[in-house]
Amino acid sequence: MCGRYAASAGAGELVEEFEVDVDASGEATRSLLVSAQEPPVGAPDYNMAPTKQAPVVLTRASKLDDGSRGEPTRQLRHLTWGLVPSWSKDTKVGMRMINARAETLLEKASFAKAAKARRCLVPAAGWYEWQVSPVAHDAKGKPRRQPFYMHRTDGHDTAFAGIYEFWRDRTLPEGDPDAWVVSFSIITTSAGEGLDRIHDRQPLSLEREQWDDWLDPSLTDEADVAAFLRPGDSSPFEAYPISSAVSATRNNGPGLLTPLPSDQLVGVLDPVTGEIIGG
Repeated sequence: MCGRYAASAGAGELVEEFEVDVDASGEATRSLLVSAQEPPVGAPDYNMAPTKQAPVVLTRASKLDDGSRGEPTRQLRHLTWGLVPSWSKDTKVGMRMINARAETLLEKASFAKAAKARRCLVPAAGWYEWQVSPVAHDAKGKPRRQPFYMHRTDGHDTAFAGIYEFWRDRTLPEGDPDAWVVSFSIITTSAGEGLDRIHDRQPLSLEREQWDDWLDPSLTDEADVAAFLRPGDSSPFEAYPISSAVSATRNNGPGLLTPLPSDQLVGVLDPVTGEIIGG
């Protein structure tokens, strides 16, 4: 799964990197958080967690003043992480739908329609996973969990494949800006070689040459969508262990990405060699 990632790029950087036509990242949208988001929406967030609003790139026809739809444009927006299907009775289901498995994406009622009509890219500097030690245990006798950070080796942001959905709060009147929740889910697939020594899943990351087709709203054929849903490729990425500080969502900042020295590792499986470090 992907339950935490780093979204450190600013709107200007994302507009350039993803060739965005319309920067709508400043438009206020309904949040599902009880308290104000920290860091604020749009600020670099090195510990992006479910229910936060995160930058997402999508292609959609903007609504014109006369109520009609214009030509589809590539947009940068902030959406809530945790997909809420349009038919849900409330928004709580979103916490269970932060990820969508590639293998069953087109079969699940919660995801299938969005997969064929509402696809997006989720920019990320990298993501976190927790490796369960095969040999070491904590004070409670449970296997130690070592966090790792995964990122592209070329220095670019990665683009997770995602889907998004609209949910209407029927308790609010027409025209109320809080009546709509727009949410997304990150698609995951089986982890590639090496990364599978950290976790058996990884986000489905798309290369630049795939972005146009993935975002194309006219691409609705199930077979065309299924062509993207392949096992994970670890070759563009590298992974290294980091401090357990990332495990607490209140912690943030670039310091979370600092590699943990090998002498502080206990029972960690090296993702490259498969050897135990600090055993």
